[in-house]
Amino acid sequence: MVAPWNGRPLWWLQLISLATLATLVGRSGSWQRAGLLGWAFATAWLTATFWWLFISMHRYGGLAAPLAAVAVLGLAAFLALYYAAAMAAFGAVTRPGATVRALLFAALWLLAELLRVTWFTGFPWGAGGYAHVDGPLSALAPWVGVHGIGFIAAVLAYGLALLLHPATLRSWRYWVALGSCVALLAACNLAAAPHPAASARPSLSVALLQGNIPQDEKFQGGTGIPLALDWYGRQLRDSTASLVVAPETAIPLLPQQLPNGYFEALRARFAQGRQAALIGIPLGSLRDGYTNSAIGLKPGADVYRYDKHHLVPFGEFIPPLFRWFTDMMNIPLGDFNRGRIGQPSFEWQGQRLAPNICYEDLFGEELGAHFTDPATAPTILVNISNIGWFGDTVAVDQHLQISRMRTLEFDRPMIRATNTGATVIIDHRGQVTYALPRYTRGVLAGEVEGQTTITPYAWWISRMGLAPLWLLALAIAAAALWRQRGRPHP
Repeated sequence: MVAPWNGRPLWWLQLISLATLATLVGRSGSWQRAGLLGWAFATAWLTATFWWLFISMHRYGGLAAPLAAVAVLGLAAFLALYYAAAMAAFGAVTRPGATVRALLFAALWLLAELLRVTWFTGFPWGAGGYAHVDGPLSALAPWVGVHGIGFIAAVLAYGLALLLHPATLRSWRYWVALGSCVALLAACNLAAAPHPAASARPSLSVALLQGNIPQDEKFQGGTGIPLALDWYGRQLRDSTASLVVAPETAIPLLPQQLPNGYFEALRARFAQGRQAALIGIPLGSLRDGYTNSAIGLKPGADVYRYDKHHLVPFGEFIPPLFRWFTDMMNIPLGDFNRGRIGQPSFEWQGQRLAPNICYEDLFGEELGAHFTDPATAPTILVNISNIGWFGDTVAVDQHLQISRMRTLEFDRPMIRATNTGATVIIDHRGQVTYALPRYTRGVLAGEVEGQTTITPYAWWISRMGLAPLWLLALAIAAAALWRQRGRPHP
């Protein structure tokens, strides 16, 4: 959960809200009512989380306001069905004791979160674990990742709900469990002590470009396109940083649509000297298909290319049977081809830079594909985005917290170049060290230090993906069901 007044994550509010759900479901009296409560809770939570999708569909996509509102509510209500099923299952299991029920509540919550990550290409925006990026559970990120944090938070929330039962306060088992949780957090915080200096590489000077091109003009031939070509072209030409990064679709045309000599001049600019650039640009053709891409330019090398893999439904690709819906909106370049997972990093001055575009950094399991071999693992993560689709809303803050969580999970800094914000440099501890004011046109200059350590999370997520979390949740659910059947009826 992110506070709407300052965009900061509120870990304590996430625990309280989840404890409230656990209390209501525990007192529901039937699995049907428990499922309905879970659905209502998740629908309200998710609607409040990504209400800003309304702006992209109505203001910039041209969809009528009532239809856009119904679409946002419909998406939230559909995703809430995962949580409805989870709470219905929890309401149906009545016999195990408090410890097993706490684990079961957390396991079913985790299953719902994992379903939201994977089904129908996944849309895990606002997962519960992100609320803890500044909380005590953040020390667990390098070990279990955001969804593991969400599982542990759900256990703690259920424990918090038990405080409303007087018998709980008299139970020594409860206090032993509470003490164990505190000891675990203390151990993880100790394990998160600063790494030795040997894990860091020489710093890299970077210039991150933020064009602040109005979204409703960005793809217009008489306004946004000339402005983007001129401003980004001048910044790329004049920068003195070792690495210059321009955001997603900073160059808003396919290379063959650019003015004569424009693309060639960019290549010539970085073909010699001691500077390199990563630039967001669509590649391909309208006839054969195109990709949302980044190109890398540096002396003595061919053009590097990264193609976005995880596309946004309705904005970047059209799901089957939904072309009628996307035809109602005016979204340019709205049907991209996919890149592959695990594309090579862009190597420059001893650093391995792994690009990801827009909301790809929500999917830590996909970024983890880069970390199988420590010799080729990225030393710096690079996100290029355009959140201008969603106006000056909390979406900017939410995406920043998502990026910060990735830096904690992988022990890697991340540099973010965006059209409107948040253009920042985040160190490997998840702290923003440099930031550009949002909704301004400017260049963020700073230093970033790459890292080479491999966290436990990076190790297992790169080899097994989300399978360990699935197995954990399913094993707990199966054990609870076994206990349910094995105990005699009262």
